[in-house]
Amino acid sequence: MTVLRAGRMVAVCGVAAMVAVGCNKKADNTMNYKSAINTYYQAHPACLFESAIKFPVQEETSDATKTAPYDALVDQGLLVRTNGEKKVFIVASKQVNNYDLSDQGRSAWTADPSEPGFGNFCYGHRSVSTIDSATPTTSDPGATTTVSYHYTISGAPGWANAAETKTAFPSVATNLSGPLADTASLKNTGGGWEVTGGTGHPPATAADGKVVQ
Repeated sequence: MTVLRAGRMVAVCGVAAMVAVGCNKKADNTMNYKSAINTYYQAHPACLFESAIKFPVQEETSDATKTAPYDALVDQGLLVRTNGEKKVFIVASKQVNNYDLSDQGRSAWTADPSEPGFGNFCYGHRSVSTIDSATPTTSDPGATTTVSYHYTISGAPGWANAAETKTAFPSVATNLSGPLADTASLKNTGGGWEVTGGTGHPPATAADGKVVQ
């Protein structure tokens, strides 16, 4: 066998090995880690509120910390606001704002299938930009690894990028600011690597820093 022919055979085998590894979803490599994390977040989008909520919502106008997040969504056309009164005692009442979904808001609303009437405003999915490191593991079924990575939020609509939204929901401003770091626990299953835990879900917060319920 000539040296030239031998060299060609080595090159062909090398390419074949690379293709085999790339197609093997159970292989221990960054391509499959990235795919597993991205797949997980396709089903777990970034949303405004920490947990699903139900509209209409009523808040007292005297408490700006509670009305500010909803007012920001009114500014973006996702909610409509009406004024009213709430009786406190027989001869006393308080001014309140009533917030409900607008037509635009309904189209942007993500319903919670487990709780009829509840839902959230979701504004994108994590997209892994780099896999930074992974704990030692194998490609055997059942193997686990902890992956450190950086990500961005992809697909954010205009209302999420609006200054009013970012002010009322600081977590949105943080998530959309650029590559962020996180870790994820992955397990090698029969169908390939899958996320099992260690994922960060920072709570949505109002302008005063309190968690929005």
